[in-house]
Amino acid sequence: MSNRIGAAIMAAVLALYIVFVAQRGVIMLSTGEPVAIAMGVALLVLPVIGAWALWREVQFGRHADRLGRVLEAEGALPQEDVAVYPSGRPRKEAGDELFPRYRAEVEAHPDDWRCWYRLGLVYNAAGDRTRARQAIRKAIAIEKHPAA
Repeated sequence: MSNRIGAAIMAAVLALYIVFVAQRGVIMLSTGEPVAIAMGVALLVLPVIGAWALWREVQFGRHADRLGRVLEAEGALPQEDVAVYPSGRPRKEAGDELFPRYRAEVEAHPDDWRCWYRLGLVYNAAGDRTRARQAIRKAIAIEKHPAA
């Protein structure tokens, strides 16, 4: 729950920052100076990009959380205990040991979002955040649009 609260606070702070940057952009546009107008346009474009990125990350979090709850309710989450450091971070070697099993599961069932989600969890345990997010994004896409 504390992760959700932290994410909500960061999203709110970023949204507030986006509003302030956009406000400064409008003020610069109203000066009539060519350089200020150019900077004002840039300050209006950047908040749009920031808002899009924020929306995308919030949507990813919501969908990933929903799929995780579904797997938990089904009792289909990985049950292996992964060794962790005193800080609570998983040990990379422990995640690497689990990887072949879950990769084989994805290869056997490439259209099953559950397999992709579990693979993402194992990537995360191995410390590979990029591949973890890719696998979970794939799980979300498959769950939203299952193959006919």
